Formats: sequence, C-alpha cells, structure tokens
Amino acid sequence: MSNYETSQTSDLKELINKLRDTQTLSKNEWIRLIDGRTPPELANYLFENAREVRITHYGHNVYVRGLIEFTNYCRNDCYYCGIRKSNLNAHRYRLTKEEILNCCKTGYELGFRTFVLQGGEDGWFTVPRLADIVSDIHKNWPDCAITLSVGEMEHDAYQTLFDAGADRYLLRHETYNDAHYRKLHPASLSARHRQNCLWDLKSIGYQIGTGFMVGAPFQTTENLADDMLFLKELNPHMVGIGPFIPHHDTQFAEEPAGTLELTLYLLG
Repeated sequence: MSNYETSQTSDLKELINKLRDTQTLSKNEWIRLIDGRTPPELANYLFENAREVRITHYGHNVYVRGLIEFTNYCRNDCYYCGIRKSNLNAHRYRLTKEEILNCCKTGYELGFRTFVLQGGEDGWFTVPRLADIVSDIHKNWPDCAITLSVGEMEHDAYQTLFDAGADRYLLRHETYNDAHYRKLHPASLSARHRQNCLWDLKSIGYQIGTGFMVGAPFQTTENLADDMLFLKELNPHMVGIGPFIPHHDTQFAEEPAGTLELTLYLLG
C-alpha cells in the first residue's frame, strides 16, 4: 500500500471514529467514507466498531417478529416493484380477517410476540377494516406488539390505527432525494409526502421504521449521503437498508442488483 493510500485509509478511519463517537457526519464526509471504502480493511474496521455499539445497546439478543403478508394488491405503480398495479402477471391474493387472526394464533403458540401486518396499499382494506383487525389482535394478544406496514396515509388514518392498538409502523422512505425519487415512481407519488407520513407517524407516538434501497437505478453516492442525513434527522426506532433487486416484470428488469458489499457497509 502506498503512503497516499495509507494516509487515506487513516483519514477514513478517523471518520468512522467520529461517526461512532458523535453519531453524525457532514454530507461531504459521508461521500468520502462511502466512495473511499476499501474492502475488506476499512469495512472490517467499521464492522468492529459497529459490533461494539450494538453489543453496548442490545447485547447478543436476537429479536424475532412474525411477518404476515396479508395482501399483494396495490394501488401504486412504483417502477421497481413486482406488485405494482400495472403488473398483470402478478398472482393476487388477500387474506381474510379470520386468516390473519389464525396466523397470529399460530405465531403466538410458536413464541412470537410481535406481529407485523404488511401489504400493498390495497383499497379493500379500508381504515375501519384495518382498525377492526388491529383491535382484535390487541384484545386477543395484549402482550404482543403490533406493527403495520401498509404504506402512505393521512394523519387521521394513522391516528385511528394507533388508537386501535397499533404500536409500530414501517415505511421505508426508499430515497430522500426528490429528483431520484421521481425516476423510480409515477408523478402521483412524491418523496416529500412519504417523508411527511413518517413525521406524522412519529408525532402520533408510533415507534417508526424507515430505510432505503442500495444500488437502485440512477442512485449516486450523494443520494446515499442524503439518506444517511435524513436518518439522523428523523431518528427512527428501526432502520431497514437492503439491496435493490430487479424484478422481471418491471422496467428495471435488466438493471444490476445492489451489491451485498455496499449494503453491509451502509448497515455498519
């Protein structure tokens, strides 16, 4: 390794130290840390520090959640998504209330204490219908947390579901940058509205989860830096960072997938 490379690695390690100690970096520092990564040396240093922080806060516990994918109907037409409404090849389904409650019953017997209701933005599941399901889960298994992941709604709808017994809400912002967001979604959807949904959820009292795709079409390092800065600003309770995976029935079918290497680096 040259003197320049050694100096650069040392500088980036200092950025990792700063991130560990202050939980924040500037946008330019994020860009330097992402673009300058040198797997495995720098990544291993990052992961060592990440493990220390994780053990400090969570020990070696593993938290298991029961995920119930209860519908794949969706009113949206996100360009990268296999359940987008324009995909006529998708085999559509939706579970009944009884099927959802049976999933919870089975999950509870298996030891699950968090149930996640996740699905597309299915208009059949109106807010009253969802609230009725949430309420019954809450009454039958009061010692369990209920997490929802059903997309964008208005403040009052989120409040109704919270009052019915929902505790947590997952809504990945996907990408913070508005111009990048518009390349991945139709004009009816906006990055701003999605972010406002997260702020609404947090103000109501939900534990919230958000996150973004790694390696999405048109994504730049600047986009990733913006994503990390938004996470710092929002300060969610949960963060999901996963690779973009091209779906064969979308316009991005031939795009390369996001890499495991960069995904793990950003998780660290």
